[in-house]
Amino acid sequence: MKKFFQEIKTDIKFKSAGSGQKLTESVGEKAPKEKSNQLALRQPRQGPTNEAQMAAAAALARLEQKQPRARGPTSQDFIRNQVKKELRTEASVSGSSEAPGTNMVPEPKEEVSTHLVVPGVYFTCPLTGAILRKDQRDARIKEAILSHFSTDPVAASIMKIHTFNKDRDRVKLGVDTIAKYLDNIHLHPEEEKYRKIKLQNKVFQERINCLEGTHEFFEAIGFQKALLPVPDQESPEEFYVLSEAALAHLPSLEKHKEQLLCAEPVRATLARQRRVFQPSPLASQFDLPSDFFNITAEEAKREQKLRSEAVERLSMLRTKAMREKEEQREMRKYTYTLLRVRLPDGYLLQGTFYARERVAALYSFVREALQSDWLPFELLASCGQKLSEDENLAFNECGLVPSALLTFSWDMAVLEDIKAAGAKPDSSILKPELLLTIEKLS
Repeated sequence: MKKFFQEIKTDIKFKSAGSGQKLTESVGEKAPKEKSNQLALRQPRQGPTNEAQMAAAAALARLEQKQPRARGPTSQDFIRNQVKKELRTEASVSGSSEAPGTNMVPEPKEEVSTHLVVPGVYFTCPLTGAILRKDQRDARIKEAILSHFSTDPVAASIMKIHTFNKDRDRVKLGVDTIAKYLDNIHLHPEEEKYRKIKLQNKVFQERINCLEGTHEFFEAIGFQKALLPVPDQESPEEFYVLSEAALAHLPSLEKHKEQLLCAEPVRATLARQRRVFQPSPLASQFDLPSDFFNITAEEAKREQKLRSEAVERLSMLRTKAMREKEEQREMRKYTYTLLRVRLPDGYLLQGTFYARERVAALYSFVREALQSDWLPFELLASCGQKLSEDENLAFNECGLVPSALLTFSWDMAVLEDIKAAGAKPDSSILKPELLLTIEKLS
């Protein structure tokens, strides 16, 4: 090792001596000026000291820490603004108002009175046609089914079985068992044992007796309760016995069985609440009531607080997969969506939809409002994305929740063909009866 360092010293001495010098000569014999010049030339070739290396490493680390923050403000500002926008929307959804006398009173008043163009989510009862609020639809449908017993007890009992009982698997098992009873009667009408059903039978108790509406169904199709003796048993037991009148009309029993098997629960249909507005610069602005969200007003307030505290956390860098997963989770928060379609003449057509409905439902809704409903047209999202009627995509999958503004356009190739044929398209896009209902969006 000593020899190694000696060779290095010799090499340095040789380089610093310059021309015409011997290695055996002392460097100190040279003039001081020459020595200083040689040292000046030699210093740039020396490597950095340990202290310099540590300082450089620390400076590099600081630069590396600052680099993400140099790019961050743009992304952070965007996310911050987006969160603030969502907070303002949720604040209007929650319907919260500031205490009297505070400086925030005018702002909520303006939010409540502006752009609230739909009072809530409403439904139509398929039996009565009544318009129902979200919180009263189930009770009103049950009332309509019960009132139907006076006119058609068979149909009413079938609707009660399928609607009042929420467990669909249990309903299917019970319905299949009833159908089996009726099949036995139809195949063996002369066999008396098939015309009697023991109410305390284990199968009857576990599959049929537990369902609402089953007893009304048996009585409606001709079964009557009777106490009959049981072999090897002292006390009689209760049975359903098919009457002679019903036995004489076996085709009717078969018909009732098919009705029972094919029936579906009675559900209120979503009211579209179709409205037409004049051209307005406020077309893309929405103020939605709390009905459009899966969360209650209290939950919205709590989530608003959590979002305020999480602004900085949301601004952190995320991968594309993380962002897409979070967006999908956000989309599932919405049950309904309010959609507006801007027509070529500037008028706005508005309707309410389920967030999981397909794009084809919007095309049908728009087509029903057109004067020339046979002409093909296209719908474009605000980002320019073309929504195809044939694609099996839901509104929440397209990002059209909880509200969206779309643009309507005719198929230009078809319009050119119409003009080439000498025909003229209708001057009015919407049907005349809808033009009478035009409102001002404010």
